[in-house]
Amino acid sequence: MRMLSKLVTGAVAAATVAGLSAGTALADPPKGVTPAPASVVSVGAQTQQNLFDSLAVNWDKAHPKKTQLYTWDALNSAGADNNIATKKGCKAIVRPNGASPGITSLAANIKIGSHFCIDIARSSRAEKSTDPTGLSFVPFAFDSVSYASISKGSNAPANLTTKQLQRIYSCTATKWNQVGGKSTATIHPLLAQAGAGTVTFFLAAIGVDTPGKCVSEPNTLEENQGLSAVFKGKNARNEIIPFSTGDWIAQAYHSAKCLNGSCTAVKGVTCKPKKGQNAFGCADNGVLKLNKINGTSPVTGTGSKATLNAHFSSIFIRTLYNVVRTAKTKDKIPAYLEQFVGAKGLFCSNETLIKDYGFLPDPACGS
Repeated sequence: MRMLSKLVTGAVAAATVAGLSAGTALADPPKGVTPAPASVVSVGAQTQQNLFDSLAVNWDKAHPKKTQLYTWDALNSAGADNNIATKKGCKAIVRPNGASPGITSLAANIKIGSHFCIDIARSSRAEKSTDPTGLSFVPFAFDSVSYASISKGSNAPANLTTKQLQRIYSCTATKWNQVGGKSTATIHPLLAQAGAGTVTFFLAAIGVDTPGKCVSEPNTLEENQGLSAVFKGKNARNEIIPFSTGDWIAQAYHSAKCLNGSCTAVKGVTCKPKKGQNAFGCADNGVLKLNKINGTSPVTGTGSKATLNAHFSSIFIRTLYNVVRTAKTKDKIPAYLEQFVGAKGLFCSNETLIKDYGFLPDPACGS
């Protein structure tokens, strides 16, 4: 946490608009492009997908004769699951929506010729004992997770403790006045789709192995998004949901507004970034705001000065990972991926872009 504090202190001074440009807010390989077998593709967590999109586009443009890098988002541009052939010649699979599905797909070791169909799994959670063997979780960047509620008219307190969140998600507290709120209304705790790393991390942080029966987990509710109709329904005032701080910062302060209320594609575009805004991702935090945990705010500063709060409750600060197949090297990273996920590779050498997407570089990146 001391190292994170130092990073936050210099974040505002170091941040610039470098790496930001007007461009498409969609992802996946460009239209009409099917990744070659020798290219490198990532799948998995939604949390850092927009940052990966930007890194990939910048790399491919600057290095047209080198190994090309592509990302497959957790959902397609229509906001839905679909089958994808990750590389030319690979059989179509269900699009991995979240960290766990991405890790499982990577571990399947499906190949086309001498090349793997998936090379990197994006993970917004740490390794679990139940994960497949033969994988290395390579540190990438820092993020944190808080709980979000609607910004206007919510009955949720603006601050909850770890214990209160545990009681809410285990359903031993079902009314707001049982956890410091003024209302006697029934709490409606929400979780995003199964397999989301943000959900796994949050539940572990509050000490809940299995959510109680009062917790709603609709399949249509994607992590780190506040545009679902559920947040405008009859229970909206009483809903809370875990949300990535980094994603919220990027959405609220560095992204273009959506072209429509559901932030789905209109003629292939979801939003139109202006100069100085992130090229990927839109302001799909929607009606949600972040709240404090244990009396500490997840964000410090506003606008272009907003960044992760180093003094946020420490158990809610997390590391984002690049998951790769374990190699017989000192850092356990396959040689062909060193240029991307190694300590001196693409992902670890773009600190400004990492900050533009709401996160902070990890000094252990690539180790």
